Amino acid sequence: MKDLELINLLKKRFEDNMNRHKGFEWDKIQARLESNADKLWSLKEMERTGGEPDVIDYDKETGEYIFYDCSSESPKGRRSICYDREAQESRKEHKPKNNALDMAAAMGVEILTEEQYRRLQKLGSFDLKTSSWVKTPDYIRRLGGAIFCDRRYDTVFVYHNGADSYYGARGFRSLLKV
Repeated sequence: MKDLELINLLKKRFEDNMNRHKGFEWDKIQARLESNADKLWSLKEMERTGGEPDVIDYDKETGEYIFYDCSSESPKGRRSICYDREAQESRKEHKPKNNALDMAAAMGVEILTEEQYRRLQKLGSFDLKTSSWVKTPDYIRRLGGAIFCDRRYDTVFVYHNGADSYYGARGFRSLLKV
């Protein structure tokens, strides 16, 4: 996908979902995008893997716009993965091809925290059939676990699993500051 194609796609998504970014002006966002080629590459990766990124926040201190994955379900190109490399390598059989933290780093994005995931869920209903790994506190990870979230019964749930587990319906959502 070329830069202009991506910018046009993001503009259309922005216009189609004004409830996610009330008071934001597309021209200012586009100017930031056009002056940050590395961020455009990361947005292309978010889009390529099914994330459907859209701007949902603005950091007044840094002047950055914040894009989140806004696909209705956990991005399809980022599912069937365990939490991190340590968990991936610990599997003796049926190792997944990748893991959430390495994929996020390779894409130049951040995995959502539980708080950020809840912020996203205030803008719509996401992960009604899937679930998404979220940034796991170190103390949980040291004990072998990881946390993930989904939305069921009009409620956001936080669960735990072994970090080495993976399922076809679990991926991760990310954010990018531009």
